[in-house]
Amino acid sequence: MNWQYIWWLARSDYTKLLPILVFAFYMAFIPNLNYPYPLHIDEWVHIAYSNSLLRAAAINPPNPFSGAPGGGVVILLESGFHLLFGVFHRISGISWIDISRYFPSIMFAVAALSVYVLARRVGFGWEAAFFTCLIPTTVGIMGPAFFVPVAMGLIIIPLSLFLVFNFRTFWSYLVLFLFMLFMIITHATSAILLLLILFPIVLLYLRSDIKHSLILILIWAIPFLVTLPWTIDLIMSTARSLVVLKPLPANHDLPRIMYVYGYIPVGLALLGVFVLVLKGGVKNYGLVFGLMISSLMLATFYTLHYGDPAIYLRGILYVMLMLGVAAGAGLMAIKNLELPAKLGLPVIIRRIGYPICFALIIVILLTAIPSRQDIPYYLMIDKEDYEAFIWIRDNVDESHQMAVLDPWKATAFTALTGKYVHARTHTAPTSKDKKTLDFLNSGCKDTAFLSDNGISIVYNRSSCSNPDLVEVRKNVYLLKDQEHP
Repeated sequence: MNWQYIWWLARSDYTKLLPILVFAFYMAFIPNLNYPYPLHIDEWVHIAYSNSLLRAAAINPPNPFSGAPGGGVVILLESGFHLLFGVFHRISGISWIDISRYFPSIMFAVAALSVYVLARRVGFGWEAAFFTCLIPTTVGIMGPAFFVPVAMGLIIIPLSLFLVFNFRTFWSYLVLFLFMLFMIITHATSAILLLLILFPIVLLYLRSDIKHSLILILIWAIPFLVTLPWTIDLIMSTARSLVVLKPLPANHDLPRIMYVYGYIPVGLALLGVFVLVLKGGVKNYGLVFGLMISSLMLATFYTLHYGDPAIYLRGILYVMLMLGVAAGAGLMAIKNLELPAKLGLPVIIRRIGYPICFALIIVILLTAIPSRQDIPYYLMIDKEDYEAFIWIRDNVDESHQMAVLDPWKATAFTALTGKYVHARTHTAPTSKDKKTLDFLNSGCKDTAFLSDNGISIVYNRSSCSNPDLVEVRKNVYLLKDQEHP
């Protein structure tokens, strides 16, 4: 038996990287294992806006749910996501259902690969990539399992750090500029968090490489200045809100999220911080200070309630990303433990760090996988709803544009049909939602309600007993006057 080859194979990063990427895909795919449709309401919203952008051929398309002009600055700052996947959907022919089900897992595997690229040059690539796979997805903080823009940041932040640490060329600066520009028009909150992580690194380079530091400041300032005419009001209102006390968002308890992430990874991250500080250098200090600054932001909001809720909620994901990098350094330190050579033991016996490292990974897997499988998610539609919505899309013509249905399902309805909805529950039910449910639960008898609101489509899983409605498919009704003018 060739022990030398086996030893090389065991030490090779590539032997470990492939199963890690598969692991990342699986961890992000857990919520969709037995449910083929988007889970979070924001996933449906992004599909709806992507379709609206394609129909209007405009970056700031009409509101897909009401037809009102423009979606506002927040939607404008997510147009990069809508444009990227809208064009991909149109060119590839892949359905939105398949994109929303499989692409988050693909992107998460790419994110783990990006972390490997970042950490490989400092000696713990596969270790950091492994801990990246542990970033959870919850209804509150979002995460890599959802088809949402914040997941893009998990790819771009590690690659940005890699370029900042290792290159000083025109092309690297151009890519960093494009990364920041893309983040601003895809998920501005992530762009701010990227700057928060990079801020201490730029300060470190002011001492050791001032030219590099000044160029970084310039290329990251330009995208913000270019978009300032559209974002100045949002920036000012956000800045004013930073000094206002805010309640902690419901169901977003930071310690609980850390429990889901895992106490062993957090402990290894603390060890990794110690290791990185001992090793020194701009790269290691930069990773530590990036983690510390972003963690301080979370702690300030969680304890003092000062800050921005959106940055806090999305920042939790990026803090766990940086924790994973630090945990990789901690696992590397354990893996490299070795008994003294004077004991006269064979090398393979002296390297006690490897079995300890292997045991830690097994324990983490045995706790992390069930933990992710137990995270609860809400389901917005079922197969019956989906088939009805697709039928409406394919069989109800453009003379019928406004629909009424359960407001909770209305977001998915528009995303799948492209038609407007009378009422839509987003964050919490409104009085309009209640009136809509009263109409549906009473058998859809109020024809005046339909006429006054321009509604000609009714979707109701309970029966409608209104002679002015014609049932054209199970649970699908059209208003007679619209059907037969």
